Amino acid sequence: MIGLIRVPRPVIRYAIGVVMCACIIFPAFSLIGNARQVPSITDGVYSAPQAERAVTIYRAQCAECHGNALEGASTGSPLTGDGFLANWSGRPLADLVDKIENTMPFNTPGSLTRQESTDLTAYILQAGDFPAGQADLGEDMLALITLPTVAISAESAAAFSATSLPPPRGNLAELMRAIAFPNSNVIFNLQVKDPTDAPTKGMPIPFDYFEWGLTVYPGWLSVDQAAVALTETAPLLLTPGRRCQNGLPVPVDRADWKQYVADLVDVGDVIYQASKARDYEALVALNGRLNDACGNCHAVYRDGGGAEGSGENRCVIEP
Repeated sequence: MIGLIRVPRPVIRYAIGVVMCACIIFPAFSLIGNARQVPSITDGVYSAPQAERAVTIYRAQCAECHGNALEGASTGSPLTGDGFLANWSGRPLADLVDKIENTMPFNTPGSLTRQESTDLTAYILQAGDFPAGQADLGEDMLALITLPTVAISAESAAAFSATSLPPPRGNLAELMRAIAFPNSNVIFNLQVKDPTDAPTKGMPIPFDYFEWGLTVYPGWLSVDQAAVALTETAPLLLTPGRRCQNGLPVPVDRADWKQYVADLVDVGDVIYQASKARDYEALVALNGRLNDACGNCHAVYRDGGGAEGSGENRCVIEP
């Protein structure tokens, strides 16, 4: 007969604790496994009534720029179709809702609530023929559900491999407004303001980072920097895969487009040299050349699109 082995009570309590922890952990793993089953955008992630709620908001706040059928209009990009999907390829719905909430409508950004922005996203999904489901699209799923990933063409892939340029994030209009527009205006402003007369550094009251930033590198330094920005970022206009605001591809392979970019680089370099020489008269004279470099390209690829040039004819290549 085998004798019984007495186990101390602390050991028994420890063993029971391990068993209880195991019972808790296994369901937890099960829950984690279920949590990882994130719905696809094709699984019905919004409801038809939610999309319907957004129709009135869209017609009042969005249609003028983006078109009655979300096709894009004079100043707004399309919100459906290949161009839209290419611009938002693989990005979470949270990014789209953030964009709407924080920057739309264009003239009154921030006037839409988070819920209205989410409902408008549901309406955009409906217009893009993504199926509706039973439940509304909610905040808890926005960061988890992504728009379809659009593969770049073989030509663009080959171009990426042959260049150090990263894939584009912004569309052509956003890139121009971010870099070319403000920095060109620094140069154009020389016609009415001599950088020698720039104010000295100071701390604006109440404090404003933007206003303060303008005082950190004033006068000639701001002209130097504007010339560098125009010259060194112009090649970004040749980034393969970038699209115009209306969703059409930027004609980066066209000889005339390449020449327009080269002209901008050339004039930017001359402006930089004149700025470094602090030759105010030369810079004023160069304003016309910079205006021509911009205007020649605009006349072909921008101005046919309407007042701001972002309508359906922008980037259209004439036969």
